[in-house]
Amino acid sequence: MNHLSHLDWPFFEDHHRALANELDAWATAHVPHAHGPDVDAECRALVKSLGAAGWLRHAVGGRACGGAADVIDTRSICLIRETLARHSGLADFAFAMQGLGSGAISLAGTPQQRADWLPKVAAGQAISAFALSEPEAGSDVAAMACAARVDGDHYVLDGEKTWISNGGIADVYVVFARTGEAPGARGISVFIVPAGTPGFEIAERIDVIAPHPLARLRFSSCRVPASARIGAPGEGFKVAMRTLDVFRTSVAAAALGFCRRALQEGLTRATTRQMFGGVLADFQLTQAKLAQMATTLDSAALLTYRAAWQRDQGRNVTSEAAMAKMVATEGAQQVIDAAVQLWGGLGVVSEQPVERLYREVRALRIYEGATEVQQLIIARELLKEVSA
Repeated sequence: MNHLSHLDWPFFEDHHRALANELDAWATAHVPHAHGPDVDAECRALVKSLGAAGWLRHAVGGRACGGAADVIDTRSICLIRETLARHSGLADFAFAMQGLGSGAISLAGTPQQRADWLPKVAAGQAISAFALSEPEAGSDVAAMACAARVDGDHYVLDGEKTWISNGGIADVYVVFARTGEAPGARGISVFIVPAGTPGFEIAERIDVIAPHPLARLRFSSCRVPASARIGAPGEGFKVAMRTLDVFRTSVAAAALGFCRRALQEGLTRATTRQMFGGVLADFQLTQAKLAQMATTLDSAALLTYRAAWQRDQGRNVTSEAAMAKMVATEGAQQVIDAAVQLWGGLGVVSEQPVERLYREVRALRIYEGATEVQQLIIARELLKEVSA
């Protein structure tokens, strides 16, 4: 099954096809499949390599600040994430976090903020992080407790963030904090906090089943200038949602990359594993499983690239992006599980490709809005249409 055949779909233009083909060739030559013991060092090296090769330019907005285009192209970041994920989950992570971590600056930053950070992020010279989640405020952003109070021409931040990707290795953190202009989500602002700012520390490094840099952050009387605020006071939630709207569809694309690799591994195993005088693929049960895997993949890909195409046409894709993320991440989990089953005992041996995929895909069903949250979003949009 040709992993690039979907590029013939009408969602894509010639420059998207060229991008995917060029990246696939580059990743084959430059991206390691296996992880070493020092994940921090590997992540730093991947960011530097992706930046030097020009791929990170697609993760930031604004040609004047090093971006590939004035506006982030959703189909491009989806194709990049799918391709990288098929080669390496850590490479996909390194790319995605440069975009998500700097997304608020791309979308709502002042000219000075953009000039200070985006060229470095695009070149892989600065690592970025998106600090939204808290111990008691994950899906429920309105429950945020981390606060920022005005003190002269500064803000003083106090509180914690957790599950922060790139925590511990990032050079710049985009931090959301309650400033109290209104109750709930309407009283949140967002700030640029460089690593090493007094009062800001990495409270804990967090180990997860698919290793990548992850940490709990602590702010204790952390002073940042008012010029570090992105956008107007109280607009942080809007900035966060705009950022997630750009990158949520790309989570679905990363799931496609994992899914595509799992199908490839499943086909390899089924057609080479000797069994009862034939191969595993000779059995109808195996054929049925492979058919379901392929259909699940294509269904998810159609939803994903529909949402990406619609967003690039300037349409609202709240529901479409939620559908894509839900179907692609849940479907990828099913396809990878089936691939592990086809590999049998070897499928659960540490660092086998399907075993690694099994660990890597699980978080995608949670971050940037868990599957249950996507269901609520889809239902809410449907009910809005009925009310209208």
